[in-house]
Amino acid sequence: MTALTLSTAGAATLRADALVVGVAKGPKGPVAAAGAEAVDTAYAGKLASVLEALGASGSEGEITKLPAPDGFKVPVVLAVGLGSLPETDESYDEEVLRRAAGAAARALHGAKKAAFSLPLDDASAVTAVAEGALLGAYAFTAYQGGEKKAGNNGPKLPLAEVALLGAKPRDKEHKAAAERAAIVAAEVNTARDLINTPPNDLTPEAFAAVASATAKENGIKVQILDEKALVKGGYGGLVGVGKGSENPPRLVKLSYTHPKAEKTLAFVGKGITYDSGGISLKPAGHNETMKCDMSGAAAVFAAVVAAAKLGLRVNVTGWLALAENMPSGSATRPGDVLRMYSGKTVEVLNTDAEGRLVLADALTKASEENPDAIVDVATLTGAMVLALGNRTFGIMANDDAFRTSVHEIAEEVGEASWPMPLPADLRKSMDSPTADLQNIGERMGGGLLAGLFLQEFVGEGITWAHLDIAGPAFHEGAPYGYTPKGGTGSAVRTLVRLAERTATGDLG
Repeated sequence: MTALTLSTAGAATLRADALVVGVAKGPKGPVAAAGAEAVDTAYAGKLASVLEALGASGSEGEITKLPAPDGFKVPVVLAVGLGSLPETDESYDEEVLRRAAGAAARALHGAKKAAFSLPLDDASAVTAVAEGALLGAYAFTAYQGGEKKAGNNGPKLPLAEVALLGAKPRDKEHKAAAERAAIVAAEVNTARDLINTPPNDLTPEAFAAVASATAKENGIKVQILDEKALVKGGYGGLVGVGKGSENPPRLVKLSYTHPKAEKTLAFVGKGITYDSGGISLKPAGHNETMKCDMSGAAAVFAAVVAAAKLGLRVNVTGWLALAENMPSGSATRPGDVLRMYSGKTVEVLNTDAEGRLVLADALTKASEENPDAIVDVATLTGAMVLALGNRTFGIMANDDAFRTSVHEIAEEVGEASWPMPLPADLRKSMDSPTADLQNIGERMGGGLLAGLFLQEFVGEGITWAHLDIAGPAFHEGAPYGYTPKGGTGSAVRTLVRLAERTATGDLG
């Protein structure tokens, strides 16, 4: 994990490999942002002109490097674009700062230390810049560098240390902001590591073992139901999905409690460690990235650990519904009927609609404890990607006010999301002539149908929201801002902020 420090040193006096400053897009060209004053002065007030001559415009995420002025202890100044200048007397949006810091940190892979001198108007800006830099510095290198050849020194490691200039290490709010950013970023990166781990190494059993070890280190209670306990307990969804694999399913319960907590949240995560589609096999070209189908469980795991590390005054229970969906002679067939943990029967018409089956069992189990709210997170449907694209997750809920609150929280922390409905008229298409319901319905509105299916397994009177993160959970394109290629850790920050708001009673 990249180290984070708050420094009182001046931009010209701190020793580092690079100095990061901001540049905005003004009406007549680039404009040096707050934090770049020392560099601008050293360039005789012409930093913006120099940057413009080098092709900089100030567009968001744009990177421009130039030699540091004489007398500076760094060899390079890296100017990162902040986009349009904010309105008069307004600060830069936190997400703008987060993305800029992330882009700069990515550009400095391989460096030992960088000083970030971006606009820091308050503690929120400290959080944003610190978080962005730590998330942008991420790299998954666990499987690289095994063979040393001439000229090959192994993988390029992420930026080792981020020093924030302008933040005040003795200021309680600044210090707390930096500490929170470090914890949240570390857990987002933990989720990313899990998502990026190859499925031959991250089986349900292996995931459960990782979760158990980490949880115990952080004072979180752990309970793991193995395949025998799942069969005995009647968890038909988890058993049915996992029965085609040599790697049997698991249900993991993580319990963080605070002695003064007044509220309890339950987070439920879909953890399909590899999804082949089962007997309803995915077509070629659609299964190469299916190691990411456990992103919801990774997000839930990371959020519970973050809540524990932050010492939040709220009880948080995480449920990881872990299975591997494979085709074999023992796999569930289209047409089979499963008796779920709730007692309801489900006719399985498509074995590639398996996530809702494992979540159904976990939702029923979580409901037994009667939490104040349940939030499930899942890479559930391609239909949601078609609806909202690759960067936005959908939010459904059985309570409009709660859905609105979750949406506002997600936007606040910089996770693009959109509230989606649960149209009652779609439910009829999941009626089954054989069982209580079937696991798919009509083709149109598939993401909403999945939400309606899950709603059937939420306990009566319990507030519930469903996050379909199928789009943003795994990024296949070029990195941008603080978002890397591969696992993103989508929804971790939303869940953590939801827990924080619940702890302080500040949930609308």
